[in-house]
Amino acid sequence: MSVVEMKNPVSDAQQIAADLMRKARVAQQSFANADQARVDEAVRAVAWSLYKPEHAKALAELAVQDTGLGNVPDKIIKKQRKTFGALRDLMRVKTVGEIERDEKKGIVKFAKPLGVVGAITPSTNPGATPVNKALLAIKGRNAVIVAPSPLGYRTTEMVVNYMRDALGQIGLPKDLVQILPSPVTKETTQAIMEAVDLVVVTGSQDNVRRAYRSGTPAIGVGAGNVPVIIDETADLDSAAQKICASKIFDNATSCSSENSVVIVDAVYDKAIAALKKAGGYLANAQQKKKIESELWKNGKLNRHLIARDMSVLVKGFELPADVTASKFIMVEETGIGPQYPLSGEKLALVLTIYRTPDFKAAKETIRKILDFQGKGHSMGLHTKNMDRARELAEELPVVRVLVNFAHTFGNGGGFDSGLEFTLTMGCGSWQKNSISENLNYKNFLNITHLVVPIPEDKPSEEELFGPHWTKYGR
Repeated sequence: MSVVEMKNPVSDAQQIAADLMRKARVAQQSFANADQARVDEAVRAVAWSLYKPEHAKALAELAVQDTGLGNVPDKIIKKQRKTFGALRDLMRVKTVGEIERDEKKGIVKFAKPLGVVGAITPSTNPGATPVNKALLAIKGRNAVIVAPSPLGYRTTEMVVNYMRDALGQIGLPKDLVQILPSPVTKETTQAIMEAVDLVVVTGSQDNVRRAYRSGTPAIGVGAGNVPVIIDETADLDSAAQKICASKIFDNATSCSSENSVVIVDAVYDKAIAALKKAGGYLANAQQKKKIESELWKNGKLNRHLIARDMSVLVKGFELPADVTASKFIMVEETGIGPQYPLSGEKLALVLTIYRTPDFKAAKETIRKILDFQGKGHSMGLHTKNMDRARELAEELPVVRVLVNFAHTFGNGGGFDSGLEFTLTMGCGSWQKNSISENLNYKNFLNITHLVVPIPEDKPSEEELFGPHWTKYGR
């Protein structure tokens, strides 16, 4: 065997990654010393490339055409709302030079770029997610390489070209934003994960696990399965309207869309009436069986029914034709776990309803739902009793507890929510994620700490050990 034959040849996937990385490195290095004004100019340009009405419309139409997921009007709103909100957040923060000073501790913090970011993006948001990640990356003076879902490739390619043109228009390297060439494969995606300086994954849990195994620092997100409680103090009409608006947005493609509603017995009938008034249709027991058998095939969600219009669901579930006039379908359930798929995430206009005796029982139902699926992600509560909201936040294993929100519009950032605008939400160690917050600009920075001497801060032994000595002796 020759020496040449003994060497491990560079695979096609590795060569593709190397070519992209070479261009990304050149672009990023030329941008690394930009001042804050120039960085913000770039961020604005990239944001406008998606927010621009004709661009948002073209991308929404192509995404629905190619993926069949969601609907055009809501995708336009999503693209513009998320981009506008993210731009608001980013224009209010510094990411160049000194970004924080603590005189008492004698520490000054300076922001530095990470380098090249690998952005793995899903088919559910093939236009909005790449731009959101690119905005965060560029705010940190990084370059980004997007590895999209094959199903949404044409949409992602279009939006990447919009971003590249926007950067070129203001005299910056277009290669600050690149896309993995088609066809995207597991091998090319893996090669990019291994080559970049940070991987940020939104989408399949398989990609999240691959990212964490890549040897590159990685930020991944967990699966959603948002449950919400309606208690006896809630404004029922308001709660129902918010749940409906959130559930039906973009045909429930969002991981923040409500999947289960747990209603206390005292207001159960009135809450169901309010949900019906808001647009819900309550399926009967026979219809429930059909919904369950059609929405899952061989243990997996049926791609022909998820994120589809009501007309498609009515036909697929063999419901009466007049149900098409409803906005979503409600199915009553008592069980939780693998034998009860309706207790999990549905990505469809189907909402599971649970009835519980009181708030205490509702909390435990939520806990069981999260233990089955969605732990770490988020939950909601409709109430006038803020003590209950605090109780849930103290006790349940979720990163976010939203009170009196249309969940989809508050969880990933909102103009009446203090959470950062994002399409990537960390779920903490509960889902083996490295962050327990909304993905934000800080996740795209290296920080240098300048440290100077301060007056000595050394307590006595008595101050630190005294309570132990008193209770247990020396």
